[in-house]
Amino acid sequence: MIYIGIDPGASGGIAVLADEQHIAPTPVTFKLATMTMRDIVDTMTDYSGTEFVQTTAMIEQVNAFAAPGRSMGATSAFTFGKGYGALLMALTAAHIPFDQVVPRKWQAIMGVVYPKNSAQTERKNISKARAQQLFPKVTITHAIADALLIAEYGRRVRKGIR
Repeated sequence: MIYIGIDPGASGGIAVLADEQHIAPTPVTFKLATMTMRDIVDTMTDYSGTEFVQTTAMIEQVNAFAAPGRSMGATSAFTFGKGYGALLMALTAAHIPFDQVVPRKWQAIMGVVYPKNSAQTERKNISKARAQQLFPKVTITHAIADALLIAEYGRRVRKGIR
């Protein structure tokens, strides 16, 4: 089984985990900031599975936000939504079944706890540290940390591990 985790957004990433060692002995990761829409479609197609190996994905369910001090402008919200839609379409086009998961749900299962009112950088550092604990042989960056944790969350959910 192949598990794909997607952290949408310009600073997010895609992570691919596999149960079968001959497919990918270590996680494969991609930074969304360096990918074109064609790259995303090609990546999803590459990991779409076969009759022998199934693929499933988890994508973080997010929205444009309007919170005090963290509001998105119209252009940013449109760009973000366009990117999120492109990720959903790439999964659909590659025939990869997927679930959307809200951040609080995967973070709770993966043991990612943020202090109240923590800054974005502090939250990214906490996610990065947790991903590094789980994947010590992988060089973890802020861009791929959440994607790895979301992929691992998907693997645990599918296997009934909590």
